Amino acid sequence: MGWDPFDGLNSKAFKAVPLISSSRFMRLAFIQLFKRSPINLRRIFLVPKGYNSKGLGLFLAGYCKEYKFSPTEAGKEKIDHLVKLLLEQQSTEYSGSCWGYNFDWQARAFFQPKNTPTVVASVFIASALLDAYEITNDESLLTTARSTCDFILKDLHRTYDGNGNFSFSYSPLDKSVVFNAGLLGSRLLARVYSFTHEKELIEAAKKSVAYSCNHQKSDGSWGYGILPYHQWVDSFHTGYNLECISDYMKFSGDNSFKANISSGFEYYINNFFTDEGIPKYYNTSIYPIDVHSPAQLVITLAKLDESINHKPLLDKVLLWTIDNMQSPKGYFYYQANKFFTSKIPYIRWSQAWMFYALTTYIFEKPNSKDNQV
Repeated sequence: MGWDPFDGLNSKAFKAVPLISSSRFMRLAFIQLFKRSPINLRRIFLVPKGYNSKGLGLFLAGYCKEYKFSPTEAGKEKIDHLVKLLLEQQSTEYSGSCWGYNFDWQARAFFQPKNTPTVVASVFIASALLDAYEITNDESLLTTARSTCDFILKDLHRTYDGNGNFSFSYSPLDKSVVFNAGLLGSRLLARVYSFTHEKELIEAAKKSVAYSCNHQKSDGSWGYGILPYHQWVDSFHTGYNLECISDYMKFSGDNSFKANISSGFEYYINNFFTDEGIPKYYNTSIYPIDVHSPAQLVITLAKLDESINHKPLLDKVLLWTIDNMQSPKGYFYYQANKFFTSKIPYIRWSQAWMFYALTTYIFEKPNSKDNQV
């Protein structure tokens, strides 16, 4: 249990003033205040710690990597415990198993009440449950992940292009187009297809991948989405896009998007990391340095089978992150800006992602014990 960069609206003090808490502008401002402040305001404003289901899913995925490399009874107990927690936290009254965040969330494009399921959270969790299924052979976990496909196919809105391709919405409550969100939906559909061989799953996955690939820029990059204020290009969402397309090809056997991965990866590896090993957030600036960026580098290289080819860069970035963004107590900081660093120990954004990244680095390959930082 812990805090999250976006959990400001869980403040009991904020909720106690309906005139303020009902205002879209004030919700946006309050979230940004908590997200950007290097001082943790959560105790002052009575924000309780809580379970974040996506964070739990990332921890589960990491423990599954560790268990596959070195099976122990203690490791199995951790997996079982996290599976139990995740199954208890499903959102209800939807077409399939799905998950959201443990806080209200006001974005510029839409408002999502607490526990509103999103494709991002649901896919990371369902994917982790499939990792656990591969260890335990518990058919109920495959059934749950298949059920998440029903949530994606039936509850999410679709935005179509002129060729019959489409992107899934972020949640059932919005119609936004966010490329990494649509691609994450495609990734799960393709992975479940690799188990069930249902034509419906892979056909929808391919159309969704095609939509995002058709919006890839000529230099290989993607904006965050299609709205005018979603045109920034950042590191970890680019990494999301690449790993999702790669997984789609792996699970479907369809290599028709190979050129998109090639150009996208060239852009990614050449624009988001400095010679000193500093992981950039945006393509145009170093700051803020976000811990999510080095974590995603590990995942992207592993998914694209590029870890060995870029090991000097990978090690340099990880060592820089450990030296500059890890507390002596062990936890990782959230962001470093030009003049200050936010050292708040966020569970989902920082600890879960770095745990998942480091377990991937150490345990992903059979010979990875020789590659430890």
